[in-house]
Amino acid sequence: MILKKLSILNYKNILQAEVSFSPEINCFFGNNGMGKTNLLDAVHYLSFCKSHINTPDSQLINNGQDMCVLQGNYDYEGREEEIFCAIRRRQRKQFKRNKKEYDKLSEHIGLLPLVMVSPADSELIQGGSEERRRFVDVIISQQDKPYLHALIQYNKALLQRNSLLKDQCTDASLYEVLEMQLDMYGRMVYEKRKMLVNDFTPIFNEYYQTICRSTEQVGLRYISQLEKGSLADMLAANRERDRILGYTSTGIHKDELEMTLNDYLIRRVGSQGQNKTYLIALKLAQYVFLSRRGQARPILLLDDIFDKLDADRVEQIVKLVSGDQFGQIFITDTNRKYLDAILQSIDHGYALFRVEQGEVQPMEEAE
Repeated sequence: MILKKLSILNYKNILQAEVSFSPEINCFFGNNGMGKTNLLDAVHYLSFCKSHINTPDSQLINNGQDMCVLQGNYDYEGREEEIFCAIRRRQRKQFKRNKKEYDKLSEHIGLLPLVMVSPADSELIQGGSEERRRFVDVIISQQDKPYLHALIQYNKALLQRNSLLKDQCTDASLYEVLEMQLDMYGRMVYEKRKMLVNDFTPIFNEYYQTICRSTEQVGLRYISQLEKGSLADMLAANRERDRILGYTSTGIHKDELEMTLNDYLIRRVGSQGQNKTYLIALKLAQYVFLSRRGQARPILLLDDIFDKLDADRVEQIVKLVSGDQFGQIFITDTNRKYLDAILQSIDHGYALFRVEQGEVQPMEEAE
């Protein structure tokens, strides 16, 4: 799958841009704060209907403007796809595929597979369990529609049960209906998360060892309350306690994905370089996993990933992403050192762009 052209109007600091891309590698240069990350975030938005760092939609619209517009023209296995998005203040956002509006945004998820690696990913290691659950959910949802449906239905039932708890409702029949739904959808989510972690971990380990050329072992441990048995039984048993708490204390929304290095939690033992390598390996493994399972190769976005990595690790990453199993790639950096090394070491077509004060200008050749 290839993004051929991107049109942007009033997205963050990019007031207007229309950019045509190489089907292989696209490099964006510029100082921090110029708009490189915003451009990649716009590409991410067209795939997931949201910003990579979950910025509220109202904050995506440039200050002083009433709306922003994104449009991407894709070559999808020889088929043309046009995706249009309009975000207006205090209105529902509009998403169209080939000029036809979606009834539900969830219908769009998975059409344009994408993996983004950025400094914000440090929250996967340092942040709360919600970040790690989201990482797993994004992988599965891009190639498994029933999973996405189950996750949405689970979250709806969870909100309704929490509302009953906050209102101090004592009607057992209302709780039973919701707890049956939470049990059914929760079990589906649990089983697929567990399967993903089992299948994904060996690929992840291989990429980590390739990048850092060491025998360090990385791992992912999926921990869920559903390992203990029926969620419906646990919810019924905890109902009175949950009413005192005012929220549902049991379920897949409490699942954890422990990220380990040599069997220790990496957030406790990892250096800056190890953490960065861990996250990049995690995302490259995600890319390969989606490629093997899906209809098309995802787009790969690499936002300022070379900072805090030694030259040897950078070289290994360059070799990996320039391999045949990777498709269209977007790379940003503040200096030319590593990007020039990439371009010199590969036999691929590329396009160069300079980003300054929200303006994107193509560069004819390497400077």
